[in-house]
Amino acid sequence: MRKAAKIFAGPGMLLAGINHFVNPKMYRPIMPDYLPAHHELILASGAAELLSGLGTLVPATRRKAGWLSIATLVAVSPVHVWMLQKHEERYAKIPKWALWARLPLQLWMIWAVWDTTQTQDVAGEDTTLTV
Repeated sequence: MRKAAKIFAGPGMLLAGINHFVNPKMYRPIMPDYLPAHHELILASGAAELLSGLGTLVPATRRKAGWLSIATLVAVSPVHVWMLQKHEERYAKIPKWALWARLPLQLWMIWAVWDTTQTQDVAGEDTTLTV
């Protein structure tokens, strides 16, 4: 479980951030209507994921980058609730169970980042993202 957490916290966030810039149109349909400036928010969340993913790979910035990653994961969580609320009218092609599964997955991702960037291992050494 810890190996998966380390992969997600660094490289996973980094790749997710890059994807926001490479494929921003993918995120447009899932943006809640009540949020302004969808394109800018997509790029901002991508930048936060990119920076936090990179930062977790550097021991000197790992803890701060971890907090940025956690804040980003919390900030994008309303998208998952939005998709559940609008399932029938907008997202019917996605199985509803998959949308429900994303909620605990988001909690796991937050824990994974926290565990790999904010805690120390049993030997008292700083956790590393070496896979």
